[in-house]
Amino acid sequence: MPSISPNKPYRVGRSRTGLGLFATKPIKKGTRIIRYFGPLLDSKKKEEDEIENKYLFELTSRWTIDGSIRENVARYINHSCRPNAESDVKPRKRKIYIRAIKNIEPGEEINYDYGTDYFKAYLKPIGCKCDSCEKKRKKKRAEARAERLRLKEKAERKAKRKAEKVAKEKAKAQDKAKDKAKKKNGKANGRYLNGSGRPRPVGKKVVAGKRKSSPAPLHA
Repeated sequence: MPSISPNKPYRVGRSRTGLGLFATKPIKKGTRIIRYFGPLLDSKKKEEDEIENKYLFELTSRWTIDGSIRENVARYINHSCRPNAESDVKPRKRKIYIRAIKNIEPGEEINYDYGTDYFKAYLKPIGCKCDSCEKKRKKKRAEARAERLRLKEKAERKAKRKAEKVAKEKAKAQDKAKDKAKKKNGKANGRYLNGSGRPRPVGKKVVAGKRKSSPAPLHA
């Protein structure tokens, strides 16, 4: 890690994505924070045009700055989809500065948008990890959890209502079966019992006033 003068308003520190550049002093909006520099590559030279790394910064269609050298502290500035700084490119002077587009407080990480081409080539395949994208992912995860919980509770309520309906139908069927059994038992008992519940008399029928007498005994 390169040494940085204590007079500079930034330091290299640990970030979510590895190393990053952090403000050590208040930085006002519009302030040039740091210069992005390195060897100048000419795309018309085959050996220079074939150089590939993550720190190439294009000035024009011909000239590119190779910022991979250790002395280029600006290479530690990370990408953000909602940055607090931006690249200020000076093609004629062949220089690039990183300039604040917001007031930056001490301890805040300095970041800028790397651009669409870099994003598609390096960040999109692994997923952008800037604060803005992390917040979006957290929000989506929270919304997904809430939706899963809502669906679970809905399914539980539906299952409960179904169970209650089945229980009611079962209880109704049982009551109906009991009533049917009672009616059946009542009919069966009515065939053999009179109103008092005593057995009916069994024997000859006696007609009132016409009681037959027994035959007289024969005399010898």
